[in-house]
Amino acid sequence: MRRAARMAVVGTETAFEVLARVAEEERRGRRIVSFCIGEPDFPTPEAVKEAGIEAIRRNETHYSPSAGIRPLREAVAAEIARTRGVPTDPEEVVIAPGAKPILFHSLMAIAGPGDEVVYPNPGFPIYESVIRLAGATPVPLPLREEAAFSFTAEDLATRVGPRTAMVIVNSPHNPTGSVASPEALAELVRLARRHDFWILSDEIYSRILYEGEHRSPHALPGAKERTIVVDGFSKTYAMTGWRIGYGVMPRTLAGDVARLVTNAESCTATFTQHAALAALTGDQEPARRMVEAFRARRDRIVEGLNAIPGIRCLRPQGAFYVFPNVTGLVQARGLASARELQEALLTEAGVAVLSRSAFGTPAGDEDQQYVRLSYATSLEQIDEGLRRLEAYARGGAGRPGGRAWPE
Repeated sequence: MRRAARMAVVGTETAFEVLARVAEEERRGRRIVSFCIGEPDFPTPEAVKEAGIEAIRRNETHYSPSAGIRPLREAVAAEIARTRGVPTDPEEVVIAPGAKPILFHSLMAIAGPGDEVVYPNPGFPIYESVIRLAGATPVPLPLREEAAFSFTAEDLATRVGPRTAMVIVNSPHNPTGSVASPEALAELVRLARRHDFWILSDEIYSRILYEGEHRSPHALPGAKERTIVVDGFSKTYAMTGWRIGYGVMPRTLAGDVARLVTNAESCTATFTQHAALAALTGDQEPARRMVEAFRARRDRIVEGLNAIPGIRCLRPQGAFYVFPNVTGLVQARGLASARELQEALLTEAGVAVLSRSAFGTPAGDEDQQYVRLSYATSLEQIDEGLRRLEAYARGGAGRPGGRAWPE
């Protein structure tokens, strides 16, 4: 049957593919320690759930304005003013069913054939996918281990020019957990003003930060009129399945994005917006406790990974991911790549991770191998996963005739 040619450039998220593999292995009776999926393992806070339930009982189950209900847009505007120090009007806020639609619709509104969009590499794989779908040319911006996985001003400057329509930044960052440096953000804004391009700042992990304060390019002088802030409720409030996020942008672009929401989704589910309003304006203690739990898990997994032969791991500053260098382990086990290591760990050690290739096409000059582990899981699971990884690294798992993993 006929299919549009554009489907050839639509990518995916490998995390969901590996998650399906994990489910299949467990259906067959094998116990897998999964570090593959990026969602909090905590429940949505009770007060937020109750707000959603009460909204349904009040029959808040019909269409809302495409840009979102006014009270939530007002609350988001107040949150942006408080946390980024930027006065914001509700007309500059668009609510969407998740953060992805803001990314998608912003790119569709701004970029097209002949344009270039710079995006972090490694990075969230949907960036490159949607850039291609919009007809624009993706330009990868390397994030290197020696720069603590922050982009550098020099690398950015060599990748922007008159064809640049947008630069995407993500801080705290998926998959590395890095935080963009103040110098890099300042250079980003300077270049945006010089070359007249948009900045899309993906700040979905802005509240999951372990050192210092969150820094947004939106807050820098001259940035507001050319910046799109993407944020939401999935990570901070463990609301991944509720599908609700938001974008903050200049009013004219907000109108364009809201019109695209009308075309694509009509609106965001009304009762989820009331739940999000309760999350944003209610007790923040559950979110704070969750971040403290992530901090303890980060420290445990970083310490454990650095004790395993063939692995070295930087300490991430935010999000809930580590991105260890596994070059030594790949070489010691006679593998060709981190992608082969990902497969070997799943089938031989019962550990699910994602290889660097799940986060954008590696640059031609990359000679190191990496995997991503999400530590949004219990300390018990982290300890068991580390035990299996060490056994594999020391030759315990995967030996001819040996057990594939502990029962």
